Amino acid sequence: MCELFAFNSDVPARATFALEEFRQHGCATGPHCDGWGLAFYDGHNARIFREARPAAFSEWMDFLLHHEHFSATVISHIRHATQGGINLTNTQPFSRECQGRRHVFAHNGNLKGLQPSPDQHQYNPIGDTDSELAFCLLMNQVAESWCDGDPSLATRFDVLSQQLSHWSTLGPANIIYGDGEYLFAFGNRRTQSNGKIEPPGLFYLMRAAHDDHPVELDGVYLECPGQSMTLFASVPLSDENWTAVSENELLVCRDGEVVMRRQL
Repeated sequence: MCELFAFNSDVPARATFALEEFRQHGCATGPHCDGWGLAFYDGHNARIFREARPAAFSEWMDFLLHHEHFSATVISHIRHATQGGINLTNTQPFSRECQGRRHVFAHNGNLKGLQPSPDQHQYNPIGDTDSELAFCLLMNQVAESWCDGDPSLATRFDVLSQQLSHWSTLGPANIIYGDGEYLFAFGNRRTQSNGKIEPPGLFYLMRAAHDDHPVELDGVYLECPGQSMTLFASVPLSDENWTAVSENELLVCRDGEVVMRRQL
């Protein structure tokens, strides 16, 4: 099963974020050998890097480790394929444009039996994974809710919740989704070290810099006094006190803070 990592901060942070530890799970210390991807938001747009090869042995990942990227929101994924071929088309995170914003999506799990809509829609998969199909189904609903301008957070939350409630009945559905303003994180179930599929599917950690000096969290640098950051990961990436996201709980972050959460 794949792994996710993401963070949201109130000011751009240096995205070294325990990247080396996360990277090693991509075929060195973990079985996630089938590709990796990183999305760095820059305002409403995002710079996205993807490669259909193990992260642990990627020269491109080496480049990213040694060239600092500042971003207020980062979404990343390392893949252990369960559906679809091992190629760039099927490598996450996926992205689509809607109303002048880059929407980015990453999924950890296996949605068995997910079916496309019988109606013709604006967004359709390029590859053959359940994850990209789920994203396109979501984006077709998102497009309807955004057609008259930026919807309220409550509307965005409800649109995503409807999809998540269905996906979680099909199999493990841990989701990280960004719409250029908010970061959404949904924890469900994943394959644990004992081989069982059970919660938690996601963990989170909230950090802040409280003095005149940057704070480092295993490579996540908080640059400014009072800076806030919330991090998400499939498994804890440090010895910090990561908190398990409850099964079927959806959290929303903006400016480094959790602004909404609800059990679905």
